Amino acid sequence: MAAWDSLSKMGTAVAPVARTPLFTTGSETDFTLTVPLEGLTPATRYRLYVFVGTKGREGTSTEAQVAARGEFTTLPDAANSAPVTFAWSGDLGGQGRCRRGVAGYPIFDVMRARQLDFFLFLGDTMYADDLCPSPPNEPGADFRATTLAEYRARHRDQWGAEALRRFLDSVPVYVIWDDHEVRDNFAGPFDSQTPVGRQALREYWPIRVTPDDPHRLYRTVRAGADLELFILDTRQYRSRNAEQDGPAKTMLGERQLQWLLSGLTESTATWKVIVTSVPLSISKGGGAGVPGNDGWAGGPGSPGFEQERQVFVDRILGRKVKNVVFLAGDVHYVQANAYDPNGDGIPDFHEFAAGPLSAAPGRLTPASAGLRPTTLINESGYFNFGLIRVTKSSFDVRVLDEAGATRFSHHLAAEPALLHEGS
Repeated sequence: MAAWDSLSKMGTAVAPVARTPLFTTGSETDFTLTVPLEGLTPATRYRLYVFVGTKGREGTSTEAQVAARGEFTTLPDAANSAPVTFAWSGDLGGQGRCRRGVAGYPIFDVMRARQLDFFLFLGDTMYADDLCPSPPNEPGADFRATTLAEYRARHRDQWGAEALRRFLDSVPVYVIWDDHEVRDNFAGPFDSQTPVGRQALREYWPIRVTPDDPHRLYRTVRAGADLELFILDTRQYRSRNAEQDGPAKTMLGERQLQWLLSGLTESTATWKVIVTSVPLSISKGGGAGVPGNDGWAGGPGSPGFEQERQVFVDRILGRKVKNVVFLAGDVHYVQANAYDPNGDGIPDFHEFAAGPLSAAPGRLTPASAGLRPTTLINESGYFNFGLIRVTKSSFDVRVLDEAGATRFSHHLAAEPALLHEGS
């Protein structure tokens, strides 16, 4: 059972306590549980308590004890304009840079100090197919996961990091997977391990279930009048990376693609943020085991997903959708690009890639030329996260390293919205 109360903005008044029904959990979900909280008021700070007891054979329960507590603030509703501050990053515990010491991943304490409204976790929440040797890492993750029990164990190992648990006590998280929740550069429909990797992800990172599509992970998040997020699932529906690019090749699948196109056209938010775990313009080729490019861009002799990418680029240009920003991860370094695909000398949208939280630095690669990029930064060699403050008039981005130092900053001023053709 969970209980919560709300705090006034001044912190003096406390609303009556609300409680959920009792829920039970067991080994069939690795003793994890997702508890829906209904009827919350927008833009309100809540305190949350989780009570745990043991159900006996006769249906009775031991006295429930407080097992966890935390605080969070609900986002403003779409009718109200309010500043929103959030962070994004990905890539946690890769290439042997795993949980070390009690804190595990101290970068989460650095992020927590920024008083975030939420955090976007852009995949590779753990590296199921990488080893975490001990020492120097904490014991318990020096194996490659292939079974449901092993995937669960790798997620559970991450949650042993005290800095991560402190972070989750006070910061809401919107999570999406990338490849290492299953294995490197996987394509969901063609990988036999997709179902167990997806199940473990959903058990350890709550994502609201859509009744008519229980495996759906892509979704929107509205944060006031000025921000709407479109969180993409770039894994579950994709064609094989090595397939030649063409109209039939897809990363999103037809249903998700149409959802994105409609959402971009219909959104009333000032800023439309498309969250894609893999970047738009970095040619990230796979190896012999998984050939082809894993991101949207192709490379010399290695296909990407550029024709599908052009479909949503054409929607942005054709409907004159303003204030579009892409956020990405995956490549283990910082890159930012202003894109001018129609070649008129004025950027049409921007992309910012951040990470890793804790993984080996990536090999720097310039942005491919297809979207006519102007690169604002291309830098590797440190753990990092992106920090964003959104208002009606501005979109301010910073990248901070694991010590909290700013490595990059960029300011975007909002362009006035135009009436869409056909509106």
